[in-house]
Amino acid sequence: MTICPYCGGENIEGVDECEECGQSLADLHLEGPLLQVEQHLLTDRIGLLEPKTPITVASDTPIGDVLRLMVDKSVGCLIVVEDENPVGIFSERDALLKLNVDASQLSDRPVSEYMTANPQTLEVTAKIAFAVQRMDLGGYRHVPIVGEDGQLTGIVSVRDILRYVTEKMTTA
Repeated sequence: MTICPYCGGENIEGVDECEECGQSLADLHLEGPLLQVEQHLLTDRIGLLEPKTPITVASDTPIGDVLRLMVDKSVGCLIVVEDENPVGIFSERDALLKLNVDASQLSDRPVSEYMTANPQTLEVTAKIAFAVQRMDLGGYRHVPIVGEDGQLTGIVSVRDILRYVTEKMTTA
């Protein structure tokens, strides 16, 4: 039996990926974390990052209103929700890549046409390393945080993780 170092899940000996959390087990033969900050990333939970309350909009909100709200609130993304469940995320990157110079002409279109649908989410009890991994693999700068019921409870950004890492490095 192989115990996953990320989630503690039990796996059959020799599997390449944890059945519980999906993390790769292929490198278990390698040395463990060398630095204390690495150990913290693998053991500390997302709750320590104090996820912010996300700004949310309905899927039929006009893109012009969404952009104005992002500027007014000084946020890099908004979560698109239906029945308090995240169905999409609209970020600065979406605005640049999908709207670009046509933003004013598209301002009456619903955000659902330009959002990134089905965003990757994590529960507040997930390890911080999972957020780093999701952001790295997906090229995301934000990860929505949900409760066990799938309802949106917060959001974590790359900036939150950098602040956490900096704090761990300076207190080590």
